[in-house]
Amino acid sequence: MHLLTYIRRAVALVALTAAPAFAQDLGIAVGEKAPGGPLETLTGQTVDLSSYMGKQPVVIEFWATWCDNCKQLEPAMRKAITAHGKAVHFVTVAVSVNQSVERVKAWQNQHKMPGVFLYDRKGTVSGAYDVPATSYVVVVDKTGSIVYTGVGGTQDLEAAIRKAK
Repeated sequence: MHLLTYIRRAVALVALTAAPAFAQDLGIAVGEKAPGGPLETLTGQTVDLSSYMGKQPVVIEFWATWCDNCKQLEPAMRKAITAHGKAVHFVTVAVSVNQSVERVKAWQNQHKMPGVFLYDRKGTVSGAYDVPATSYVVVVDKTGSIVYTGVGGTQDLEAAIRKAK
């Protein structure tokens, strides 16, 4: 990604993290096929996001350790994982803005958030999803189509997941 594009996205990401919840106004369009892209596990292995698609619904949260909206959304995310964890993949994509994989690992070791944690070191997947801010949630149905997008700490994850079933 061109450095200037990366900086513009980083500034937009930081500027919008305190925004109130809204759905389907920014980011990748509902109805599009969910793109894959290279990410890293917290142990440094490369994995393609597409490997989680096409079998069952997927909830993707673009997240950061420093994101207040992500902290606000965490109880709802934990509740959704408890309720739907066997029928829905939950994937947290840690953006690389102002955090390292080591910082994400330390957070995960302390908080033990269920689901899969992946790191977007180069911003490739964040760019493919046109992520407007952290706490950006994308719900993908089992055919790989996006059925919901939203940003903020007060999203109705239950209603979003129902759209994917």
